[in-house]
Amino acid sequence: MYCTSADTDDAGNASWTHKLMLPDAIVTLSPPPEPIAYLDGVFLHLSQAKVSIFDLGLVQGAGVTEMVRTFAGIPFRLDEHLDRLFRSMHAVGFRIPQARDELAALVHKIVAHNFRLVPATHDLGIVLFVTPGLNRTYVGAAGMPAESPPTVCIHTFPLPFELWAGKIDAGQRLVIPSIRHVPAECIDPRIKMRSRMHWYLADREARGVDPQAQALLLDHAGAITETSTANFFIVTNGEIRTPGGDVALGGVSQCVVRELAVRDGVPFRPATLHPDDAFAADEAFTSSTPYCLLPVTRLDGREIGGGRPGPIFARMMAAWNELAGLDIIEQLRQGAADRIAATAGK
Repeated sequence: MYCTSADTDDAGNASWTHKLMLPDAIVTLSPPPEPIAYLDGVFLHLSQAKVSIFDLGLVQGAGVTEMVRTFAGIPFRLDEHLDRLFRSMHAVGFRIPQARDELAALVHKIVAHNFRLVPATHDLGIVLFVTPGLNRTYVGAAGMPAESPPTVCIHTFPLPFELWAGKIDAGQRLVIPSIRHVPAECIDPRIKMRSRMHWYLADREARGVDPQAQALLLDHAGAITETSTANFFIVTNGEIRTPGGDVALGGVSQCVVRELAVRDGVPFRPATLHPDDAFAADEAFTSSTPYCLLPVTRLDGREIGGGRPGPIFARMMAAWNELAGLDIIEQLRQGAADRIAATAGK
């Protein structure tokens, strides 16, 4: 019989072993190192972390989530992400047994183990998600509690730098699709949710126009909102403007841009933006947790800022490097090259 056990050292790092149980002996084997995850109160190898096919997160897309990233193995702005997660849970009525500080401790414990499994110059994405648990229609109500226990999961993944490295100089291409953002009257845009069908369809339509494009959604009044993964910014006459929290998710990275702009004396304000504002802008960029900032150089096939990243983007990126303690663009480039080289012979 094989058993899996985890021992924890004084730093909270988990050491995993497999033991082959024989009648008169125990032989300890050294398994290949594997990331761990947390699922409903249990630490598991990532390959063993599985959510039920009856879970409402799958059946109805009912779930709230957060994505955090590390810099040199340290979670960045974890407090802000946890604050938003708990606001989202409150808004949709999810209740979990874990306190906020407990979730923070779980994140640090998982990162301490998993960061050792990636190259030292790379970093991790951290995902937390919560669903309301199992669908009663599928599992029945007999003998079940009045409310299904929620599903709570934390896991990590190596940041896929190759997805963004090529856009540092060339910039992103965005397309405005026919699909509009979900109105605030239906779902509060401040909730970070896993119900993503409209985003999937919008990005699919955008790629039909330009295979390398991502969708930038408008609301029903024709104002710019956000992309499926990022907040959107334009720069006009040295001033940064971005859609506000009434039409788009208030991003943690968006807040970082605001902080850096205020610190460096760059005018910044939330504003109602329309496509013509973006077409006339001096430059544009997006912010998102895994890559921080990327320039936008085309919208609906039209160049923004002469089709090149602009000086305000460069200024904000340099300020973020200082905040993170590393050169983010260099990490994207070198990390992408490392990951491509590692898979070249496979």
